[in-house]
Amino acid sequence: MKPARRLFGIAVLAWPLAAVSATSGYPLQEAGTDLSNLASLQRGARNFVNYCQGCHSARYMRYSQVADDLALNEDEVRDNLMFTGMRIYDAMLTSMPDIQARLWFGNVPPDLSLIARSRGVDYVYTFLKSFYGDPARPTGANNAVLANTVMPHVLAGLQGVQQPRFETTTDEEGRKHQRLVGLERGSAGEMTAEEFDGFVRDTVAFLEYVSEPTKAQRQSLGVWVVLYLLMFVAFAYFLKKEYWKDVKS
Repeated sequence: MKPARRLFGIAVLAWPLAAVSATSGYPLQEAGTDLSNLASLQRGARNFVNYCQGCHSARYMRYSQVADDLALNEDEVRDNLMFTGMRIYDAMLTSMPDIQARLWFGNVPPDLSLIARSRGVDYVYTFLKSFYGDPARPTGANNAVLANTVMPHVLAGLQGVQQPRFETTTDEEGRKHQRLVGLERGSAGEMTAEEFDGFVRDTVAFLEYVSEPTKAQRQSLGVWVVLYLLMFVAFAYFLKKEYWKDVKS
């Protein structure tokens, strides 16, 4: 991995104020993340530090916890996830100073620690896949999920540039409007569509893990809790029948 690629951090400045996809009318795609897949989470951590952390932080997550939870040793974390001399117990903060961020983007890019919980994994997954070329935008790109986002399409080199497909509708007053109904593959990127889907899925899985590191453990424990409650209900039912069997109505 090349530290220089961190400069292409994802500037999702408009996410905190964004409307949900249901409002924009663009359907969300199922992310299909799997928090029990350590290989996917490890790839997602790599993707995050190379493509997101140049602009964004995950301030509620520490490198040491990533190492413990994702079965990585300290040397692997230092070689693959830490590039600016940080300590293993430091939080995953961006290397971009706030002053520089405001100069470039007009605002400080949001922290992504809780983005998967606040927006949902399907929203984040679809958002990252739904950029398309738009010469009218300052960055040359727009997004089907969040129209007129200020985020540049930093994954264009991997995905390629998609082209929008619009549908013209006429309202009751006879005015015509264009509505985005889909995206079509335009210029090719370094990855195939299937490879890019996997890349985004791994990245979103890591963001889902960061938003709630104990989620997989909680879900696993929940199965045993439900089984215990079912056994307790059965025991209580038969105990009640035993106590009341001689009681006449």
